[in-house]
Amino acid sequence: MTTTDTADDETPTDETDTDETTVLTFMCVRNAGRSQMATAFAERERDRRGLGDRLEIRTGGTAPADSIHEVVVEALAEVGLDVNGREPQSISDAALAGSDFVATMGCSTLDLETVDTDDWDLDDPGERPIEDVREIRDEIERRVIAVFDERFGARTDA
Repeated sequence: MTTTDTADDETPTDETDTDETTVLTFMCVRNAGRSQMATAFAERERDRRGLGDRLEIRTGGTAPADSIHEVVVEALAEVGLDVNGREPQSISDAALAGSDFVATMGCSTLDLETVDTDDWDLDDPGERPIEDVREIRDEIERRVIAVFDERFGARTDA
């Protein structure tokens, strides 16, 4: 009955909303450092740009660690990002194939025919001192912002 009532008044939005959703995925082997930083920056950028339901952010690893590297938690906290309570997770081939863009963190030979992929050749922050992790963090932030600028246009309030 609802379908009949709205069919003449408006176009159904379920398919339109799904078609407009962009899926960005950030992955690495352990999902304990670089991909977690990229995900945190992507979530912040999504919120700053008001992308809400237009953007889904995924993260995962092929062999997830038990926890996020403490030095990564510390480095992100320095820039106001809280990843306490997050846990590394696995990522499926289906989740990768269903993405519009996948960034790997210098640890993959991923080749997805229908997905835009980029391998970010970045050092693993896990066993590095905080000074090095800050540099990795800042480079990840630059790359995430560049992905958003390319896909959604440059922010005007930056």
